[in-house]
Amino acid sequence: MEKMEWIAPCHFGLESVLKREITALGYEITQVEDGRVTFSGGIEAACRGNLFLRTAERILLKVGSFCARTYEELFEGTRKIPWEEYIPEDGRFWVAKAASVKSRLFSPSDIQSIMKKAMVERMKERYHIQWFPESGASYPVRVFLMKDMVTVGLDTTGASLHKRGYRPVAGKAPIAENLAAALIMLTPWKKDRILVDPFCGSGTIPIEAAMMAANIAPGMNRSFTAEDWDSLIPKNCWYQASDEAQDLIDDRIETDIQGYDADGEVLRTARQNARAAGVEHLIHFQQREVKDLRHPKKYGFIITNPPYGERLEEKEALPGIYRQFGEAFRGLEDWSAYMITSWDQAERYFGRKADKNRKIYNGMIRTYFYQFSGKKPPRQKK
Repeated sequence: MEKMEWIAPCHFGLESVLKREITALGYEITQVEDGRVTFSGGIEAACRGNLFLRTAERILLKVGSFCARTYEELFEGTRKIPWEEYIPEDGRFWVAKAASVKSRLFSPSDIQSIMKKAMVERMKERYHIQWFPESGASYPVRVFLMKDMVTVGLDTTGASLHKRGYRPVAGKAPIAENLAAALIMLTPWKKDRILVDPFCGSGTIPIEAAMMAANIAPGMNRSFTAEDWDSLIPKNCWYQASDEAQDLIDDRIETDIQGYDADGEVLRTARQNARAAGVEHLIHFQQREVKDLRHPKKYGFIITNPPYGERLEEKEALPGIYRQFGEAFRGLEDWSAYMITSWDQAERYFGRKADKNRKIYNGMIRTYFYQFSGKKPPRQKK
C-alpha cells in the first residue's frame, strides 16, 4: 500500500509521548517539531491513528509543503497541490485554521482566503466547471507557516481527538482527555499499580487510566470527518481498525483506581462519564477532602490536576490546599506524586522540591508537571 505522510498535532511539550505512541502502532516517524509529529503510513493510518492515539489532537493528511514569503507565492504554492486527487467534485472544502510563527505572512484570515481561492482555481481547471456545489463530504484544510515554510494538511478528524465522547459535561477547570492520558504515560504507572486522583473533578484522569488498563481505544465512541471520504479511504479500512480495537479490549481486569473530590455534585458527573466510557466498574469514586487522603498499601501513584487559582478568589485558597495535599502525601508510605499546575508556589506549599518537572502548555497556559518520586516496589520473585 502506498505510503503517505501524516501529521499529528499535540500539546507543546508532549511530542515525545506521542512519538512513542505512533511508533508502537508500527509507523515510522519522519519529523518531530514543536507541537506536532509527522509520520509515514498507508491510508489505514488515518483510521488507526484516529482510533488508537491517546495523546494526539487530530490526524492530518499532509498534501503539500512549500516556501511562501508573499501572498502571490502562497497562492501559487497552494494551486500546485493536486487537490483533485483528494477532494471530489462535490466536496465541501475550506481552510479551517491557519497558524503562523516567525513568518512574513501572519494574518490567518488573509491566508485562509487566498488559499481557498487558489484551491478553487486549481479545481476549476481539473474538473472543467466554474461553480462547485460543495454538497458532499467535508474536507477541512489546516495550514502551518513556520519561518515562511508552509505545510498543508487535510483534517481527517473533525472535532479534536480529546473529545472521546464520554464527557458531555465537564466540571470546573477540566483537563483535556488527551493531556490527561499523556500525563499518565509520563509516569511509570501500570495497570496493576494503585492510582489515586485526589482532585478528580469530572473524572478525566481516572477514566483515561482505566481505559488504558482495559485497552479501550480512545476513539471508539465517536465519529471522524474522513469516514465520509469514500473516494480516498475505503469503508473497509474503518471496519478493520474498529474490529482491531474491539478485539483488544479486556475490561474484566481488576484495578485499584480511585478518584476523590470534595464536591459531591462533580463526582456524580464523574460517575456518569465513567459509565459512558465503559469503565465505571474499574474506578472507585468517593467524596473526600484532600486532607483525608489515605491508603493502607505502599507504592501507589497520585496523578492529579489540582486547582491553579486562575480566578482571584480561588488563588487565596491555594496555599492551604497545597499544604494539605503535601501533608497527606507525606503520610503515604513509599508513594509517588505527579501534579500539573500553573501555580508557581506549588512546590513551596507542597513542602518538597520536585525530583523532576516538565514544562507543558495546556492551551495558552504554561504549566509544569511536577514529579515526586517514591521508592520502587521490590521485584516479584519468579
